[in-house]
Amino acid sequence: MQYHAFVIKYAEIGVKGKNRYVFEEALVKQIRRVLSKCDGKFNVTRVAGRMYIDAQDFDFNETVDSLKTVFGITGICPAVSIARDSENHLPDVDGVAKAVIDFIDGVYPDKHKTFKVKVRRVDKSYPMDSMAMAAELGARILDAYDEMTVDVHDPEILINVELREKLNIYSEVIPGPGGMPIGTAGKAMLLLSGGIDSPVAGYMVAKRGVEIEAVYFNAPPYTSEKAKQKVVDLAGVIAKYTGKVKLHVINFTDIQMYIYEKCPHEELTIIMRRYMMRIANMLANESGSMGLITGESIGQVASQTMQSLICTGEVVTDIPVYRPLIAFDKQDIVDISYKIDAYETSILPYEDCCTIFVAKHPVTKPRADIIRRHEELLNEKIDELVKVALETDEVIEVKR
Repeated sequence: MQYHAFVIKYAEIGVKGKNRYVFEEALVKQIRRVLSKCDGKFNVTRVAGRMYIDAQDFDFNETVDSLKTVFGITGICPAVSIARDSENHLPDVDGVAKAVIDFIDGVYPDKHKTFKVKVRRVDKSYPMDSMAMAAELGARILDAYDEMTVDVHDPEILINVELREKLNIYSEVIPGPGGMPIGTAGKAMLLLSGGIDSPVAGYMVAKRGVEIEAVYFNAPPYTSEKAKQKVVDLAGVIAKYTGKVKLHVINFTDIQMYIYEKCPHEELTIIMRRYMMRIANMLANESGSMGLITGESIGQVASQTMQSLICTGEVVTDIPVYRPLIAFDKQDIVDISYKIDAYETSILPYEDCCTIFVAKHPVTKPRADIIRRHEELLNEKIDELVKVALETDEVIEVKR
């Protein structure tokens, strides 16, 4: 059977109050955005707690895969949809029964299935209520297909019949990503590296409706163009869900070398990380971002102990630092990385600036007062290096 419609389900948006329409409109906008890149003609409508997509000349798999990247969608239901007639009437009971039987015939070549019919009757003009109509449709199906049997507790097929603005029939609910539509919760700046963690952190915050901007700290010639391209590709993974990501590429080499020259080597990672956070904070303020996002997880590496997180976090004083992976095990993060198709890119063997200047014995319990005192060794020159790094910021707009 050739489906020609989708019923789109959402959950969290439905419990919003008077501003619910804002979230619904944002979801419609995101659905239209992803479908604009698909072959076919699509009409997206929003009516009374439901969203519908009427589709023509489309590729089913391409369309579903695109809808799976829209935050806010919890269910994608391929459907047969029948419009009202010229007198604004839906099909009568006989017409509904015929449509349901035709649906089963087209979708399920093997009729040796158990089934249940569920009717939602928003249109109250029918002579029987939803339960009675479900029983009637079930009886009609049994008459049409002897090999089918009813199972109201654990059916193989749950046939949903919705009598709303249209007659919609569907039996499959393809899971969506959930969350909230992009653009409903402000913007945040992601510190994006070439590792596994930070793309996952960006994905998770974006899932809450946050627009993502990102910054990558490049260190040529110690890092290659392939390392930079790897990060661009990871930004593209996030952009698949968010629409686009503005990526700032900051040349961090001179800053790193100066810190390496002036500061104790066991504190290199912490002090470098503090300057990354400072620069990210400045970029966030310029862009209107309402927080920084990092992929840090407690105890994963020396720079992510509780003491280290205190030291790196204290330099960001005017916006929050969001750490969505803070209590995740590494395997939890890897699982999400696989799910969003970031893992194979993240493990490519191109080093970023963090791994080049790692001390043999990094401090794991740094004291912020000592770190601040050693930063004084950097004097005014570090401020000039930061200024130059910001002035030479390379901005790449990444789309998917």
